Amino acid sequence: MVQEFVLLGFSVGQQGRMLLFALFTAIYTLTLAENFIIIMIYPKIMSQDSCYALVAICWIIGMVVYVVPVVLISRLSFCGPNFIDHFLCDPGPILALACPPVGYVASLFNVIVSFGLLATFVFIVVSYGFVGITLVKASSQSSRGKGFSTVSSHLAVVTLFFGSVAAMYAVPNGESHATVTKVVTLFYSSVTPLFNPLIYCLKNDQVKEAMTRLLKKNRVI
Repeated sequence: MVQEFVLLGFSVGQQGRMLLFALFTAIYTLTLAENFIIIMIYPKIMSQDSCYALVAICWIIGMVVYVVPVVLISRLSFCGPNFIDHFLCDPGPILALACPPVGYVASLFNVIVSFGLLATFVFIVVSYGFVGITLVKASSQSSRGKGFSTVSSHLAVVTLFFGSVAAMYAVPNGESHATVTKVVTLFYSSVTPLFNPLIYCLKNDQVKEAMTRLLKKNRVI
């Protein structure tokens, strides 16, 4: 029985690994800096209790949802090989290494993931539906324009995340599936969080002016 697993990650040489390490470190650092700036703005737009409640709800749901799959996977037997063709312990690649029969564990995991994605998508659609109705009722045309411009940036972020996840599950199993899964997982776990604050900030007039001055100073434009 297999007791330990080895993550294969990306099939690159020593120089490639060093390059990826430097790239991921830079992305992680930039993402932390961007989100820290956004977090500093939260107290200005909502109460401290609301901010704490939102954070607590996200953490609790994120941990509780995976309790059942983790417990069920830990009770499976693994006959080998012990190489996981991924760079993180995602349930899908782990279940692929389990000794048959896996039973209902894989189906249960798919149901949980599908329900989570669908519930989040419905919540986002309903929320922005109410926002859209409110904007349509706005008396000022300029207010409607600014509102829809902000909503469009938010929807761009949502599309980046859900589009990449949907693409991962839409690709049929095969030799290229593992590579596609790793690339898409990297995209929605690292690249999307990096782009989120940038997309939001570029809708801010002050940020636009600062970027324009910086580009003019460097004679880019």
